[in-house]
Amino acid sequence: MRHLSTAVAVVAGVAGVAQPLAAKVLKFEVVRIESPAFEGRSFGTVGTYDRIIARATIGVAPADPHNSVIVDIERAPRNAQGLVEAITDVEILRPTVAANGNRGLIYDVVNRGSKRLLGYSNDAPGNNELVKAADAGSGFLMNRGYTVVWSGWQGDLGAGGGRMTLSVPTVPQISGPAREEFIFDNTENPATGRLSYPAADLDPAHAKLSVRQREGDPRATPAGLSFKFDGPNKVLITRPSGFDGGAIYELVYEAKDPRVMGLGFAATRDLISFLRHEPVDAGGTANILAGRIDRAISFGQSQSGRYLHDFLYFGFNSDEAGRTVFEGLMPHLAGGKKTFTNFRFSQPGRSAYQHADTLYPGAEFPFTYPVTTDALTGKTDGMLARCLAANTCPKIIKTDTELEFYQGRAGLVSVDTKGNPLAMPDNVRLFLLSNLQHAAPVNAKSTLTPTCTYPSNPLYAGPPLRALLVALDAWVSSGTLPPASRYPSRADGTLVEPTAGAVGFPSIPGVAYPSRINQAAVIDDKVMPPTRRAPYPAFVPKTDPDGRDLAGLHLPTLAAPIATHTGWNLRKAGFGEGELCDNTGSMLPFAKTREERLATNDPRLSLAERYPQPGERAALIERAARQLVQGRLLLDDDVKSFLQATN
Repeated sequence: MRHLSTAVAVVAGVAGVAQPLAAKVLKFEVVRIESPAFEGRSFGTVGTYDRIIARATIGVAPADPHNSVIVDIERAPRNAQGLVEAITDVEILRPTVAANGNRGLIYDVVNRGSKRLLGYSNDAPGNNELVKAADAGSGFLMNRGYTVVWSGWQGDLGAGGGRMTLSVPTVPQISGPAREEFIFDNTENPATGRLSYPAADLDPAHAKLSVRQREGDPRATPAGLSFKFDGPNKVLITRPSGFDGGAIYELVYEAKDPRVMGLGFAATRDLISFLRHEPVDAGGTANILAGRIDRAISFGQSQSGRYLHDFLYFGFNSDEAGRTVFEGLMPHLAGGKKTFTNFRFSQPGRSAYQHADTLYPGAEFPFTYPVTTDALTGKTDGMLARCLAANTCPKIIKTDTELEFYQGRAGLVSVDTKGNPLAMPDNVRLFLLSNLQHAAPVNAKSTLTPTCTYPSNPLYAGPPLRALLVALDAWVSSGTLPPASRYPSRADGTLVEPTAGAVGFPSIPGVAYPSRINQAAVIDDKVMPPTRRAPYPAFVPKTDPDGRDLAGLHLPTLAAPIATHTGWNLRKAGFGEGELCDNTGSMLPFAKTREERLATNDPRLSLAERYPQPGERAALIERAARQLVQGRLLLDDDVKSFLQATN
C-alpha cells in the first residue's frame, strides 16, 4: 500500500486542490465487472447496466471529531499512518453508458448483509446474487437510470450467500460482561446457543443462566436448568420442565475480543463520499463513478432503517470535509428505534421486541427527529441534533407499518415523552402504511406460520414505496415538495392507548386483541442484566369498526377489503402463548354471507353485504387507486396491479 502522504499528493495533483484527502478510501479494488449485467438485458432508453464487484479499505483517524463518537476507536489497532482500517464488500449497478444515467445514486443499506431495495422498487425476487435477467424484476430503478450501491456495514457477519460483509478490528486485551438471549421456539433438549463473542472464562460457575416464560416474569433458576460451554463460542443448555418453546433463556458471561462495530457507519460515509467526490483512491486507482453522481439517497428496511437512524444520530451524514453524504434518507420499518451497533460487545442483529431482546440497547431516547427533552431522564436530544449543528440534515421520508407501532415503538415518533403531539421539521415526512405487517414479498399469500396464532398478512408495501421514492428524489433534485405526512397523531385522535376499547378494534370471534405491546422504558444498563425503570407512554393507531387504521396511507385494496388486516399477531400455545409474534401480522377474513357472520356473532359485514353487485369491489379499488395517483402516493403504472388482484 502506498504511503498516505504520497497518495494525498497524487490526489491533490489530480483534483487541483492542496488539502488532505477527505473520504479516506485507502484502496478501492475492483474484483470484477460484469458488462452487460443481467444477461444483457436492456432497460428502456437507459440501455444495459454494469455490475461491479469490489472491496474498499477505509482508514479512519481516531482523533478526528467526526470519528471520535465511534466506541473503542481510540483502543483499536492502527496502521503505519495512525489510521484504523476496515474493509467492506462493495457492489455497484451503473448504466453502461454514463450519459444515460440520471446522476442519482441510491444506497441500499443491506439487512444482515442482504440486499432489500430491489424487492420493493423492482418487485424483484430478492436474490443477493444479481445475475439473471429476472433478478432485476420490473427494472423500475434501471429504467429510470439510477446507480445503485451496496456495501457491508455489520462487522459480525460471515461471508457466503452473497452477503455483503465488513471486516473490522477487535480490541486487544479487553474483556467484560456480555449478555445473550435465546428463544429457541422448539423443544430440543439440550439446546445449542451460539455466543456473539468468545467467552473469556469457560467455567460455568463464573457465568449465570436464567429462564423466564415471559419478558416481564422474574428470572428463575429452577431445578433442571443447567449449561456448559462447548468451546468459547457456544453453550449447551439443558432445559427444565415447566417452560415451553417460547421461553426466554438469558446468559450473562465474561466475553473478550470486542469488535469496533461503529466503524460500519464510517465505512458507509467514506465509501459514498469517495464515490461522489474523489477522482482516485489514496493509492491512485480511479473512482469508477467519478463524474457520474450529483445526488445520493439511502434506503434502509427494518434493521437497515434503524441503521439510518443511527447514521444520522451519530453525525455520519457529514463526511470528514463537512459535506453532506446523503441528501435524502428513506428509513422503512424503523419505528422509534435505532441499533445495538456503536457499543462495546455490540450485537447489531438484535432489536427490541415485546417478547425478545427488550433490554438490549438501541431503542432508547431519542425516539424521533426533533430535538426534545426527555421527561423521564432530563436529557435533551434528537436524531437530527448533530446534522442540525453541522448543517447537513437530509430530506427524510420515513415509512412504518402498523407492526412498528406494536413492536417498534413508533408511537413515540410523533409525540414527546409526555405523549404530547410533536410537529415534524420541514425536512421530514412521516407515513404509516396502514394495516401492513412488518414485511411481505410481492405476491405473498396469507398462511399459518409455525409459531403464530392467526394467518399472516400478505399486504405488500412496494407500490407506495416506489411512489414515495420518486417523490423524495424530486424533493432532493428539484425542491418539489413531497406529499404531506400521513401518520397517526394525538392531536386528531388517531393515535391512542393500546387497549381494544381505545383502539376500537372489532370483537372478532376467536381473535384476541394484544394484552401487551413493546413499551419503551428507561433502562438501567449500569447493572447486568439491565433492568427496566419508568415506562414511556405507549400509543397505537386507532381503527374503524373493521379494524382498518383511521390514519395513514391506505392501499387501494383497503378501500374495499375482504378481511381485517393487522400488523400484529399473537404467539400460539407452546411458543409463549399470547405474546406478540415477532414481525408477523394477521389476515382475518370476513364471512361470506350475512347468515354465516350472524351464526358466529361476527360484527363485521359479510362480503355479500359489502359488495352485492358484480364489479362493485373492483370499482371501489380503482377509484381509491386513482385518488392515490393524484396525491403522488401511487404511480400510474401500479394501478393495474391492484385491479388484477380483484379478478
